[in-house]
Amino acid sequence: MPADTTTFVGRRHDVAEVRRLLSESRLVTLTGVGGVGKTRLALRAAAETHRAFRDGVWFVELGGVVDPELVVHTVLEQLGVHDDTVRKHRTVLVEHLRDRQMLIVLDNCEHVVGATAELVDALLRRVRGLRVLVTSRERLGVDGEHLWQVAPLPQDPALALFAERAAAVEPGFALGPHNHEKVQQICALLGGIPLAVELAAVRLRVLTLDHLLSRLDNTFRVLVDGKRGGDPRHQTLHAAVDWSFHLCTRSEQILWARASVFSGSFDLEAAERVCSGDSVARDDVMHALTGLVDKSVVVSEQHPCGTRFRLLEPLRQYGLEKLRAAGREQVMRERHRDYYIEWAERREKEWFGPAQPQIFTLTRLEHANLRSALDFCFDHEGDDGVHLAGTLWFYWAGCGMLGEGRHWLDRALARAPEGPLRAKALWVNGYVATLQGDLTASVRMLEECREYAERTGDAASLAYSTHRLACTHLVGDDLDLADGLFEEAVSLYRCQGTVNSHTMLAGIELAISATFRHDFEAAERLCVEAKSVGEEHGELWAQAYAIYVLALCAWVSGDFARADQFGRECLRIKRTFHDLLGIVLAIEVLAWIAASQGDTARAATLLGATSEIWQSVGYPMFGSRYFGAPHGECEATAISSLGDQEFRALFRKGMDLELEDAITFAIGEELEEPPQPIVAAPTPLTRREQQVADLIAGGMSNKEIAARLVIARRTAEGHVERILQKLGFSSRAQIATWVTERRN
Repeated sequence: MPADTTTFVGRRHDVAEVRRLLSESRLVTLTGVGGVGKTRLALRAAAETHRAFRDGVWFVELGGVVDPELVVHTVLEQLGVHDDTVRKHRTVLVEHLRDRQMLIVLDNCEHVVGATAELVDALLRRVRGLRVLVTSRERLGVDGEHLWQVAPLPQDPALALFAERAAAVEPGFALGPHNHEKVQQICALLGGIPLAVELAAVRLRVLTLDHLLSRLDNTFRVLVDGKRGGDPRHQTLHAAVDWSFHLCTRSEQILWARASVFSGSFDLEAAERVCSGDSVARDDVMHALTGLVDKSVVVSEQHPCGTRFRLLEPLRQYGLEKLRAAGREQVMRERHRDYYIEWAERREKEWFGPAQPQIFTLTRLEHANLRSALDFCFDHEGDDGVHLAGTLWFYWAGCGMLGEGRHWLDRALARAPEGPLRAKALWVNGYVATLQGDLTASVRMLEECREYAERTGDAASLAYSTHRLACTHLVGDDLDLADGLFEEAVSLYRCQGTVNSHTMLAGIELAISATFRHDFEAAERLCVEAKSVGEEHGELWAQAYAIYVLALCAWVSGDFARADQFGRECLRIKRTFHDLLGIVLAIEVLAWIAASQGDTARAATLLGATSEIWQSVGYPMFGSRYFGAPHGECEATAISSLGDQEFRALFRKGMDLELEDAITFAIGEELEEPPQPIVAAPTPLTRREQQVADLIAGGMSNKEIAARLVIARRTAEGHVERILQKLGFSSRAQIATWVTERRN
């Protein structure tokens, strides 16, 4: 859940009603005009009910999603569910949620309402413990949907909001007899719409209250009176934003409109590159951006990698209207596309170096913009989308984004003519498909790429496709064919003078084949070579795989302490990139080491954790007998030592660990215990306690009562205990009898 950056004013009744609706319905949709406060209300209501959901409350922002097909993927990503197989994402999401009790908040759904409705309907039918809170300008139209119309703020809360926001920009401002009527008139003109109130209040930085009221009165009468039809609240918000827009300087207005092409957040460099030109100097962008931040049009966010900026969604939509009206949307989207293609090219080149962790973080932050650029590319003629999808291989394959990478690469190949760009998309998609366990599709794409490369003399494509084809045969257990292709790929790389993460991996994967042949000396030599290349260039991602193989070699040689050290080091690095394949391989080898050291309880728990992660990666141990043999031996050792019953219990414990907890356990860090809810002090029999007593009489367990009332199970148990104390009873059966007698 995102943290509140400002205090929550008013809406106590709305919060209570939304909470009540969530206790009665599994789907609640908050509707209302833009800027009325749907998101803030949803966040507050969700935050106040979080203890009722054993598996948490999750917030999913859909405002930046353009492609309806990515709605499900976005939900999976936000929930931290990473499935890199070729299974349907909806199936993966249902399986993940099936036994969970949680609330999901889907924010800003109106532009993808159809896809959202289909997903929510499917989830609610198949996941009993799920509740969904939606914000949208229109209803989903799903069975069982309860609507709550978010109205503008009443007078007193609107006044309080204005006063608080005004005090933030004008220290010492306070409501009193001298200004109460003026503020009341301002809030009335603004229709009580929170966004409009906040935009007006911030103007007190440069205007007196009298000037503010005078300008609002004159502007709103012209703007609102000139409109006919439609919801008056839409007119009021549009007038408020119009008014704020016209009070901006010309350069701020231009930047506001141009920055509307960004999705999610953006940094200063992106703003300068995309929004400058045509009467706006690059050096002027920062000044205009600062002005928009001061006017609360743009939000400034601090991240470890620097300051980023975000247009509030209603204001971004307004800016887009201005851009379209000026006939400049196409031009600005082209600039946005060109910038992010260049951005991706730079990151691809920098990937082989010490900036890898920062590139991972930055690419995650730019995810929405990259999606937007890809969408624009594929909506227009040309090969830009093919180029961008292929360039981002490091993100798709290296940072746990296989599913989305496959989506874009499949779209690229569906339209790409023969040539170098198609060849790159083929080998990148073949690589992704191999990691997903889709070997048939992978071989088909890689063979096409190899045939093209040999026919045209494309040396780079030949090297990469040969290398990736070798990988398919490695996981397919054809070691002879794999070794021949790996050696051919290494030779091709050397002839071209290519040194990068791929060339490192070719040697490391050849080393894996050597371990399967029990040639551990050769395997260690190859990995030491790859590791030294990584250390020389500051490359970590591929180097971690070399460390993984060194852990295997040390384990086989009986040096368990050294093997364990290598395994944990590999896991720490892979955790940085959220590389699920690297993570699960590292946890696997740590389980094998633990079993060899006699710590079979730890081994059983780790095996359980890998079982859950493998479902997100693909076939466990790639379906390979070579990869799978040590896994089977580890499991047999643990069962023999612990007994089947204890092994299964520990295995289930590992399966129940969330990914980050599994990594923490494997590395040896301590898990944090979740905070326990505080039970309120006893009071005379309350309405809630009567509800609990009625449900007990209906035969419900504490768990079922908690689910029905959307409260934590421990809270339900607390209610039952207090009821027993107050009524002087010692059993639930006595409570049921008491309720029945009262009804009679």
